[in-house]
Amino acid sequence: MQRRNIFATKWGIIGVGALIGILAPVLQKLGNPGNMGICVACFERDIAGTIGLHRAGVVQYMRPEIIGFVIGALIGAHLFKEFRPRVGSDPVIRFFLGVFAMIGALIFLGCPWRALLRLSGGDMNAVLGLAGLSFGVWIGTLFLKKGYNLGRSQVVRPPAGWLLSLMMAGFFILMLIYPQVQGEAKSGVLFYSVKGPGNMHAPIIVSLSVGLGIGFLAQRSRFCTMGALRDLLLFGQMHLFGGIVALVVAAFITNLILGQFHVGFAGQPVAHNLHIWNFAGMALAGLCFALAGGCPGRQLFLSGEGDGDAAMFVLGMIAGAAFAHNFGLASSPKGLGPHGMAAFVLGLLFCLFIGFTMSRKNA
Repeated sequence: MQRRNIFATKWGIIGVGALIGILAPVLQKLGNPGNMGICVACFERDIAGTIGLHRAGVVQYMRPEIIGFVIGALIGAHLFKEFRPRVGSDPVIRFFLGVFAMIGALIFLGCPWRALLRLSGGDMNAVLGLAGLSFGVWIGTLFLKKGYNLGRSQVVRPPAGWLLSLMMAGFFILMLIYPQVQGEAKSGVLFYSVKGPGNMHAPIIVSLSVGLGIGFLAQRSRFCTMGALRDLLLFGQMHLFGGIVALVVAAFITNLILGQFHVGFAGQPVAHNLHIWNFAGMALAGLCFALAGGCPGRQLFLSGEGDGDAAMFVLGMIAGAAFAHNFGLASSPKGLGPHGMAAFVLGLLFCLFIGFTMSRKNA
């Protein structure tokens, strides 16, 4: 008789969301950047920097949380016989969706998780970001109603499903071999920030432990911010949405307790108050997430389960971070990057092209 997965129940998902909402502000208190206890997009950008894919010196660090997400999901999938290696569902499209998802997120300065955490920390700019995220996902649901589909994946041998997990494990080994040296911008083959958000981080063992725990629980619960919005907009279902609400409420309470709640639009950490671009950046990211079938956190967890297509999306996001910082596409607290507007238009055109051409009614 198959055991019931309690983490995938309504209260299980609420519990996982609440736990993330507690742990993220704690990570911030222990050293992670402000309102960025956990941010998948920002942390993948930091990883891209530490391996030299971009040279923005203030955002370079090997974030153990991301490594833990993938490995934790891998452990959960193997323990509960849910490791299913598969690839082949238009991986190139998924790669470029990852690229433009990262560009949109870096225009806003955060992924969906960070948008929720920014809101719980009092950053009112997150309201525009979350509105944009919802709008982008809504556009994605219109394509889903028209039969949008990237096709079926094919079952492959286990090594193909382990590759992203092995890459993440390799990154962690590199971090141990070439640890950060205080005041030094480079340690062996890795680059490290000596100032800015990249130089702000919780202790490695704490970050890794939190990442492993969240990766395990999120894999079991199917926690996904994009999926929650999609199900709400398409079917009126609140099953996953309860996890989002729990995350915000728990993070808000934790921030109050830790003295990290500061309400307002101006002067928020690693944020800008260009309202149109906060909305637009997350709208592009939300559309990419909807077309790819999951938010950036969910893509990491799926990668741990052996989903090679999700791994391509993750690699696309890491590559997108490199493009964003090498070509002036990313925003900063000072405002929009010099070429951010052009990148947004290109990303939107790409998503609309894929959405229309990959819909059955237009095939």
